[in-house]
Amino acid sequence: MARRALSISTKTGISAAALVVALILGALIAVISKAEAGAGFTRADWMALRFTVWQAVLSALFSVVLAVPVARALARRQFVGRGVLVTLLGAPFILPVIVAVLGLLTVFGRNGWLNLVLAHFGLPPVSIYGLHGVVLAHVFFNLPLATRLLLQAWQTVPAERFRLAALLRLTPWAFFRVIEWPLLRQIVPGVAALVFVICLTSFAVALTLGGGPRATTLELAIYQAFRFDFDLGRAALLSVTQLVVAGGAAVLALAIIPTLSMGGGQDRPQQRWDGQLILQRGLDGVAILGAAGFLLLPLAAVVLRGVMGLGRLPPEVWTAVGSTMIVVVLSVGLLGLMALPMAGWIASRARGGIEAIGLLGLSASPLMIGTGWFILINPFAYPADLALPVTALVNTLMALPFCLRILVPRLRETVQDFGRLTLSLGLTGWPLWRWVILPRLAPQIGFAAGLTGALSAGDLGVIALFADAERATLPLQMYRLMGAYQMEAAAGAALLLLMMALGIFWACDAVGRRYATA
Repeated sequence: MARRALSISTKTGISAAALVVALILGALIAVISKAEAGAGFTRADWMALRFTVWQAVLSALFSVVLAVPVARALARRQFVGRGVLVTLLGAPFILPVIVAVLGLLTVFGRNGWLNLVLAHFGLPPVSIYGLHGVVLAHVFFNLPLATRLLLQAWQTVPAERFRLAALLRLTPWAFFRVIEWPLLRQIVPGVAALVFVICLTSFAVALTLGGGPRATTLELAIYQAFRFDFDLGRAALLSVTQLVVAGGAAVLALAIIPTLSMGGGQDRPQQRWDGQLILQRGLDGVAILGAAGFLLLPLAAVVLRGVMGLGRLPPEVWTAVGSTMIVVVLSVGLLGLMALPMAGWIASRARGGIEAIGLLGLSASPLMIGTGWFILINPFAYPADLALPVTALVNTLMALPFCLRILVPRLRETVQDFGRLTLSLGLTGWPLWRWVILPRLAPQIGFAAGLTGALSAGDLGVIALFADAERATLPLQMYRLMGAYQMEAAAGAALLLLMMALGIFWACDAVGRRYATA
């Protein structure tokens, strides 16, 4: 009966899910139609495939290996500012990639802070471009994600385990072997697989820090084949390859992510007696300070350089701000039209299609979708005229799996708690959503909208395929300024983009929480 109370979501939810599948499969079919029969990989394509997999392996390895001591230190230490630091670990997820890259260039670039220090001591400079630069940027983005996931896993250990370990006076090695190693053995493979999948489809990092035959990913090769050579057949072949590689990795990631279980407990708050030796305290302090410095220095560099560059912004930047806001508004609007009906449909059933939808979003490359829709649009209209709507649509599809993960659990609770009551009162349709669902889902809607808006504001992907000089968004305009060596203006644009992304996220999240308490 509770399911029937939300029957309003069934038809619209299925229609929205069908639309998502049609948009992605339509792009895939269009891409495959341009693939030349008998065409094979060139030597450069094989190099791009190998580099894509190798950099993703290294990025996942370093991200997880470095995250383990950081998460361990945060799990067993209490200090002033710990909550703020844990919160900041979530910032890179909504941070525009191009902004973070500029911050990394300021710290690790040819004329960056690190090379200035090395030059002062007469040491040779380091270069951030190439494989090590791509891996460095991916570790910057994914180290916080891996740390948060590992920290959450550490917090699932029952408090009784730590109390018993203290009573038995376990040595540090015995404590690690009995309590921490079983936890890491369960959670680390899944975290590494997730980071690996994310790094497979990275575009902006490879575009700015990669390049050249030895540092080209499949995403970048698709962009080059499409944008510079206009070789649709090669772009199609690479897109299908990217879909197979990313899709296979996503399936593997879902297969090896375990259900975390550390045994029963009494839900007591954790109290730690381990890690009290001077050496352990010192190593934990080094891990926390090192991670904080690695994450905060590039952000500080963006702010410092950006303040000085705000006065040098060309008029094109302000035009790009308007284009970016159009993309954000369209993305958030499309998200509401797709995510809410789909979430209602999924939540009203014991088992829904959320795993399949999430897998589809993880498997599909934004550039593949963009290339497919360029092929479909090109015979009927000038694709650049539709650059902003197509960019917004692709951004919505990419954010949809994350947003469903945010919306569905809360909506499922609402179905269980109020399903029979709403059925007995005859509440259906808009009154059901207006009086029952939306007030209880408002914080999650605000968070999902803010996440989508922030990701859309900072996206440098599909817009690079479609846009011309008049329709560039702020990330693309910033990339053009960097390519023209106008670094001060690019820094000002980066600060502006950073404030936009964080402001959009904060505003949407605040509105959702305020509506929930109104």
